[in-house]
Amino acid sequence: MTFPFVQLGTSDLQVTPICLGTMTFGEQVKEVDAHAILDHSLARGVNFIDTAEMYSVPPKAQTFGHTETIIGNWFANNPGVRQKLVLATKVAGPSRGMPWIRNHPSLTAKDFVASCEASLRRLQTEVIDLYQIHWPARHVPAFGGVYYDPQQESAEITLHEQLEALTQLVKSGKVRHVGLSNETPYGVHEFVRLAEQHGLPRIATTQNPYCLINRTFENGLDETCHRLNVSLLAYSPLGFGLLTGKYDASGISGPDAPQGARISGYESVRKQRWGRPESLVAARRYNALAIENGMTPSQMALAFCYTKWQVASTIIGVTSLAQLNADLDAWGTTLSPDVLASIDAIRWEMRDPAQ
Repeated sequence: MTFPFVQLGTSDLQVTPICLGTMTFGEQVKEVDAHAILDHSLARGVNFIDTAEMYSVPPKAQTFGHTETIIGNWFANNPGVRQKLVLATKVAGPSRGMPWIRNHPSLTAKDFVASCEASLRRLQTEVIDLYQIHWPARHVPAFGGVYYDPQQESAEITLHEQLEALTQLVKSGKVRHVGLSNETPYGVHEFVRLAEQHGLPRIATTQNPYCLINRTFENGLDETCHRLNVSLLAYSPLGFGLLTGKYDASGISGPDAPQGARISGYESVRKQRWGRPESLVAARRYNALAIENGMTPSQMALAFCYTKWQVASTIIGVTSLAQLNADLDAWGTTLSPDVLASIDAIRWEMRDPAQ
């Protein structure tokens, strides 16, 4: 199988339309198994990997930075591999109950430098191809929040100051291109406007959730990204596992839930968007639709992302070679007009329960 290459925004980054996400490395996936997954992903043609300083997940002090360290060790053990890959990582936004990331709750210009340099050391590389802000350094209704409340605004660093901090990393040669994550139409537009107005690096991407049970990207952010030429990196295409079908019979918790599943051990997520009862109800509808049309739930959910014009690259997260192969094998699956119409009909009825 040969994947086409996709240009990210106005950058010179050429990536495969499937990206290997790595947040399971260091928690669910041991280092030796993570290296096997990285080996196989590269052998099958994927040239794009994504990580973050806060990984692995669920985040905790004991495993902070482990994922980047695992990837860095893989680079060190395989000379020449780093040059074959587009490497993306992220600086964490203001602390969300994770004081081990930094000893203050905000995000400063100095934090950008310190976090980037720490990531470079763990990754054992001289440059990061795509450096992203993991979540906004201002109040936004992210990670399951629904409503913007101006009374909760507490930003201590402006968007312009953040872009200037990223500019210094680009000028120093530590970062090639910059991007965002969990952003809004306002944030994407302002980062582009400020870059063009002040001659600063332009964001290439935003990494946001996009899947059958969360299509909020299509509520305005898709137009913003299309008109401004900012590429979507779609994360959680399988709805944190809900769109695989493995929770259809058991639910996400309780004695019958799949043992070792990510959401089962991630209490904060169970209380957020993916853990809502409505999210599982909707996922069951989509999963049943897939089976009715001769596909596995994962196959249909991934094909939905793989074939949408809004998506530049879909970030897959796996815990085994079998999962990796299944996700890659879903490439090339075509969804018929009838299936797409049925998907839209379910969305019209159930909307975006995991937003």
